[in-house]
Amino acid sequence: MTHVYFVRHAEPNYQNHDDALRELSPKGLADRTLAAGYLRDKGVDSVLSSPYRRAVDTVAPLADALGLTVETMDGFRERAVGDWVEDFGGYSQRQWADFDYKLPDGESLREVQKRNLKALDEVLERFAGRRLPRHGVVHPHPPLPAGIRLCGL
Repeated sequence: MTHVYFVRHAEPNYQNHDDALRELSPKGLADRTLAAGYLRDKGVDSVLSSPYRRAVDTVAPLADALGLTVETMDGFRERAVGDWVEDFGGYSQRQWADFDYKLPDGESLREVQKRNLKALDEVLERFAGRRLPRHGVVHPHPPLPAGIRLCGL
């Protein structure tokens, strides 16, 4: 059975508006050790991440502790929002209410879902029978095939 552990990136520095390069906040840097501590004894043998800095930095302590490198996959990157959104909470609520809602130059959650599931399919084929954490938003629909277990963190 393949085990995929989903890890939400730790708290980012919201003062940095460059989505791809947004680093973790001091709290995020401290909190990322929680994920590493939880997953350290789970038999993880590969660490995958969105290419965004905050995601890589969240799983880096786990990879370091296990003597692994973080492999980035563009298919797991966060959704493209478009221009900076001041009321991100309101924007997110609207997206969850309407999976096709998006801003100019942004992605809908349906588009993100399709991209994430394609990347997940690639991972499941490539890493069959292994355990790995990854970051991103995936909503499995239709249900995943037998023998696949997704574990949230």
